[in-house]
Amino acid sequence: MSDSVYDVAILMGSKSDLPKMEGAFEVLKWMGVSFQTRVISAHRTPKTAAEFAETASEKGFKVIICAAGMAAHLAGVIAAHTTLPVIGVPMDCAPFNGLDALLATVQMPPGIPVATVTAGKAGGKNSALFAVAILALSDSGLAEKLKEFRNAQEKMIAEADLEISKVHSSSGA
Repeated sequence: MSDSVYDVAILMGSKSDLPKMEGAFEVLKWMGVSFQTRVISAHRTPKTAAEFAETASEKGFKVIICAAGMAAHLAGVIAAHTTLPVIGVPMDCAPFNGLDALLATVQMPPGIPVATVTAGKAGGKNSALFAVAILALSDSGLAEKLKEFRNAQEKMIAEADLEISKVHSSSGA
């Protein structure tokens, strides 16, 4: 892999997780945050997972996002081998629509924390926003971009509220 320094690592347990993580890529690119994406499985490539986590800090990573479905042990395995913040994204897949992955990701034993966001596509986007919030603690420019993002969301909802209330309201007369 490249020796370039990235702020965020996005690890996916399977290539099939890629479409659900597109929102994370978009957010990080928009915020100007460098990231590297890899496919690493807690079960199928456990040595690679452990080695990645053990060397992530010295490679310059500051936050690790882990997307995995079904048993969803990736975030926990990574967290067990690093002190960097780890954000778990449960992937919604069959047969339990992500409930299994959510429970596996959120139920970490004491001493090995994993932050967990919602399952699926929304979780991908939220994981990137959470990573940005962590990085913004020591980067005022990034903190400002995060505020801009939040303000844009607020404006979008206010505009939708105005549009919907005009079109879909009735005095009952």
